[in-house]
Amino acid sequence: MRILLANPRGFCAGVNMAIECLEECIRTFGPDIFVYHEIVHNKYVVDRFSRQGVTFVDSISEVPQGAILLYSAHGVSPEIREQARLRDLRTIDATCPLVTKVHIEAVKYAQAGYNIVLIGHEGHDEVIGTMGEAPESITLVETPDDVDQLTFTTADKLAY
Repeated sequence: MRILLANPRGFCAGVNMAIECLEECIRTFGPDIFVYHEIVHNKYVVDRFSRQGVTFVDSISEVPQGAILLYSAHGVSPEIREQARLRDLRTIDATCPLVTKVHIEAVKYAQAGYNIVLIGHEGHDEVIGTMGEAPESITLVETPDDVDQLTFTTADKLAY
């Protein structure tokens, strides 16, 4: 089988938006900016911003009170937003609009009484953020074995 790859390949629109957002923040505020997790899953992009002075953190407690914090393209949970608020951080949201749409849909379906099946990888930024929107309503499925463990009935309202 012959596989052809488009060249050049670029980033999706959400990744481009997040990168442009961070570049604009650097122009506006200087490089003393903190980013929650990696801005995007690309070592070269993260290293470039690190060399410019941007700090990537895995915990809100790593960000000095009152500092500028940018949320990555992957989104964050309401819990992270609340932690940032309590630290009086100036937040900028670079979440991909498609990720935001998933968060909104999760809340909508949870409020309507649905059980939500989320297919993804535990510990992945997008999964953590989405599950944080409606933790009691979302079941994570990573493998075919996880599907076999689901216990929903035909009477249950499901969204996926």
